[in-house]
Amino acid sequence: MEDELLPPTLQNVLDQKTLKWIFCGGKGGVGKTTTSCSLAIQLATCRESVLLISTDPAHNLSDAFGQKFSKDATKVNGFDNLYAMEIDPTSSMQEMIEQSDQNGGAMGGMMQDLAFAIPGVDEAMGFAEIMKHVKSMTYSVIVFDTAPTGHTLRFLSFPSVLEKALGKLSDLSGRFGPMLQQMSGMFGMGQQEDMFGRLEEMRGTITEVNAQFKDPELTTFICVCISEFLSLYETERLVQELSSYEIDTHNIVVNQLIFPKRGSNCEQCNVRHAMQQKYLREAHELYDGMFNIVQLPLLTEEVRGPEKLKAFSRMLVEPYVPPQ
Repeated sequence: MEDELLPPTLQNVLDQKTLKWIFCGGKGGVGKTTTSCSLAIQLATCRESVLLISTDPAHNLSDAFGQKFSKDATKVNGFDNLYAMEIDPTSSMQEMIEQSDQNGGAMGGMMQDLAFAIPGVDEAMGFAEIMKHVKSMTYSVIVFDTAPTGHTLRFLSFPSVLEKALGKLSDLSGRFGPMLQQMSGMFGMGQQEDMFGRLEEMRGTITEVNAQFKDPELTTFICVCISEFLSLYETERLVQELSSYEIDTHNIVVNQLIFPKRGSNCEQCNVRHAMQQKYLREAHELYDGMFNIVQLPLLTEEVRGPEKLKAFSRMLVEPYVPPQ
């Protein structure tokens, strides 16, 4: 029996009012930022407050909206309840190291070295800082515009990496904490309770976030791709990896589709259209019945600025009909 087709829109995301975390990700250059901005705009029509966060070091939110964003949440021009921020996890980490060095002196440095001996924990602790920052904010829903696929998968595995790493550090602090405290007192290097306290607090935040990421009522991941072999291959890898992390995903956005007008004599347009349709059919064979597959056209101009993004965002909820 043929799988029942799910609606080719992201209306399901808007209707799921329990969602707290929404990730948009895929290969570089497939239109993740345009998709995440458009989704955030649509969410702003039906949710109390929306925060859009870029965790891609090559931030594009400022370019997309034509407005400068920073690591502090800023209201997006033209909206009452949409905010955006651009965070670089590695710079968050650097700030934490500097702060720790100022507060903890040489002993703080020793603990940093110990922490960073665990693979991936520097990036993971940067992630923890983001989560702590975000957790203190009161937004109905948070949309992440993520870095290309490899970074995204690392980003989503950080809660598990960090939980293990902080578990080890907690054990060490339990065993060596009193000794370190005595030494720091003897050498006038400042107290370590703050650092151990911060690690425990961070561990609590990460454990909570990890549980939320694995709850399909609270978290979903929207895969963004274009209708080409490599992008489709990357999307399949992403779907498999997300499944291994127990992160819900049931929406795929296919960007930059070409629809030549009937009778068009543009050879490149017709050849590219035929190729895209071939991979689109493959995507349907793979995902029909399990995924909402949204098809978005390649436009003749860039989608930049609030008004153009608003117009484009409507195609996420009203299927695009190609001109005849």
